[in-house]
Amino acid sequence: MPTLEWIGKDKVINHHQEVPYRVLERQYSFDADGQHDTDNGSENMIIRGDNLEALKALLPRYEGRVKCIYIDPPYNTGNEGWVYNDNVNDPKIKKWLGEVVGKEGEDLTRHDKWLCMMYPRLKLLQKLLADDGVIFISIDDTECANLKLVCDEIFGSSNFVSDVIWQHSLQANGYGGKFVSQFNHTIVYSKSSLFVLGNLPRSKEDDKLYKNPDNDPRGPWRTGYCVNGLYRPNLKYEIITPRGNRIEPPDKGWRWSQETLQSKIDSGEIIFNSDETAIIHKLYLADLQGKVPENIWVGGVAGTTRQATAELKAIFDGTAPFDTPKPTKLIERIIQIATDADSITAERVKRVIRGYGEGKNAVEGTGGDFSFYDLGEPLLIGENLNETVGTEKIREYVWFMETKSPYAPAGDDNPYFLGCHNDTSYYFYYEPERITVLNYAFLSGVTERSGGTVIYADRCALGEDKLAQMGIVFKKIPRDISRL
Repeated sequence: MPTLEWIGKDKVINHHQEVPYRVLERQYSFDADGQHDTDNGSENMIIRGDNLEALKALLPRYEGRVKCIYIDPPYNTGNEGWVYNDNVNDPKIKKWLGEVVGKEGEDLTRHDKWLCMMYPRLKLLQKLLADDGVIFISIDDTECANLKLVCDEIFGSSNFVSDVIWQHSLQANGYGGKFVSQFNHTIVYSKSSLFVLGNLPRSKEDDKLYKNPDNDPRGPWRTGYCVNGLYRPNLKYEIITPRGNRIEPPDKGWRWSQETLQSKIDSGEIIFNSDETAIIHKLYLADLQGKVPENIWVGGVAGTTRQATAELKAIFDGTAPFDTPKPTKLIERIIQIATDADSITAERVKRVIRGYGEGKNAVEGTGGDFSFYDLGEPLLIGENLNETVGTEKIREYVWFMETKSPYAPAGDDNPYFLGCHNDTSYYFYYEPERITVLNYAFLSGVTERSGGTVIYADRCALGEDKLAQMGIVFKKIPRDISRL
């Protein structure tokens, strides 16, 4: 498979592993009761902070569990001066390149910088996707070709689903000597072959070809193909009509075997024309499960940037806090076919939940809730645990690294018990202010269960033979805590 090379790639190809794991610090929750400090248990999260570190922070809860991801990365067009900077010459990116890529980063082109910025983020996004999940990435012509090659490498070329063309503008405004740009790309990749593309709702326009001229009790229908697409000599046979006429087979043969076609005639799914010189295959509207998505979204079916800006202005009292937003129709369409981050985002969601506008322009609230998080302290500093993050967050991290599953407090009498997973019991014997020792005194409080036992502690007073005899695996804190 062809791969894309660029200056700095060797420095960022594994950078996602070096990104510090930071705990998420909930700042407030928001719901029908407004903003409050009490945790409302919402699974909807808005996270403020560097998106690379935010993605890493999501792994313990969501690795391999996300059904649909949509991202709208910088297009690298050179636009500057807005809160979502669409240019990788941003000072933060320059600083990051200097730290990660080093002096070599001084010679990078704008495309090299963009690829260095995107690669580790795509690696983490791939980890978050469920096996039947899918990711949609908006992009324009500036980096589309580069993005496709990088995604082939990260997600696998066999998991490429489509390049959806979205008409973001219905206005043919442009400058002399250049093509008018009215379309953007949405690159789509699945995690694996388990992804199944969902259907879209049908409209009256979609159904206009379906009629019921013969009052078929199964409802409206339209004609379908009866001829096979490829030449199949075993599907070439004559059809004898009720009045004894003979219908010769088409050059490539019929679509079905003689037995199958006869059963369709018997059921009324296939009928004859009035003079019995041809057959008609009925396709029933009632049999359709929505509309199969197409990869060209034109004429405003998925909204436009102008509509998106109008939506923003309606929410924010006539102002748009950032340029080129994506319309809700686009996101709605993506969610429909994919399933059978900062204070501006939070304020936007609040107003949508509560409703906005006045008088005839009033828009009813959608309801819902979310919690707002900041990226907190890194959990590991060098080789040591960062005790300021709190024991419970450390326990959550250790559980995830052992089981790759979300953490839920076990509720056992032993406060150091994490839980059971695949016939293995896990204990995290940790106290921030003293050294913990795995000894017989600690084991007296360990409940005997079938399967193995993993116990984390600072030290172990038992020999390896005794541990093996008891089916215990000792892991030293912090040495044996895996790095995410």
